[in-house]
Amino acid sequence: MPVTDVTTDTENLTMTVTADFAAPVDRVWSAYSDPRQLERFWGPPGWPATFTAWDHTVGGRANYTMNGPRGERSSGTWEFLAIEAPSRFEVIDSFADDEGKPLEDFPATRMTFAFEPTDEGTRMVSTSHFPSVEAIEQLVEMGMVEGLRMSMAQLDTVLQNLRDFAQGKGTEVELLDDTHVRITRLVNGPRELVWRAYNEEDLMRKWMLGPDGWEMTECVIATAPGEKHRTSWAPTGGTEGEAFGFEGEVLLVDAPRRAVTTERMIGTDGPETLNDLNLYEEDGATLITLLIEYPDKETRDMILATGMAEGMEASYARLEQELLTV
Repeated sequence: MPVTDVTTDTENLTMTVTADFAAPVDRVWSAYSDPRQLERFWGPPGWPATFTAWDHTVGGRANYTMNGPRGERSSGTWEFLAIEAPSRFEVIDSFADDEGKPLEDFPATRMTFAFEPTDEGTRMVSTSHFPSVEAIEQLVEMGMVEGLRMSMAQLDTVLQNLRDFAQGKGTEVELLDDTHVRITRLVNGPRELVWRAYNEEDLMRKWMLGPDGWEMTECVIATAPGEKHRTSWAPTGGTEGEAFGFEGEVLLVDAPRRAVTTERMIGTDGPETLNDLNLYEEDGATLITLLIEYPDKETRDMILATGMAEGMEASYARLEQELLTV
């Protein structure tokens, strides 16, 4: 995790975040000064940001909206007070309405970002200045500290070439907290085709099969919010195991980048998970990121213990071999 320290000073009304990155200062600066790169990490997992305005000049503004998995929205705006490339910039960060107008009922913070070289790369020190102790307590209660940690953890992917970062690592599972798991897999193919593989029945039946010896017996794909999806599998050719399946509802679709669904095992009352699928393409390769929200730690551990990750890796390998190389 890049964040090495978070210090809250109620006497001086500040919160200081220190993070270390294995990349030179110029590269880290570019990630913070390009809205398309900022969108990949400004916002914790499950709440990606979209920058709708970007005037990177002193006195200019940047407006953004973070989009939650159930359609929630939280908007903000930066007013740039100072820009000293590539070592420092300063903003007023405010909660805002959809047009970027600051909300008066929420505290605004003055934030400084400083970047300095280290032997390993770059150290970033971000200091937030609050108007009152109550403002600090309000934002901490809203999850600001954990949100910053989780957001910064996504920056490593941005700073490296995607293939260098993920090529050959297979399906990786990260336990973000007791109820959230992030699963990533780089596949060698364009995002548009990967999106189709998730959303067209004839393609899904070719790859989403898990380990060898299983077949998909039911495939009902949903492509719009409110629609129901349903998939089932059964063993073939003497393979041991019992037939099973999942069903759920689509909550959000942003083709070809993101889809959020609920999921539960067919024939049961739960537990239900929230599955947030994101696709990002760079240089002809697509990073598949699946953020899963479980109801509790026990359910998380129970499902991971079934060999889910191994089955997903077999499916992703089949996706590359049978669809993306055609």
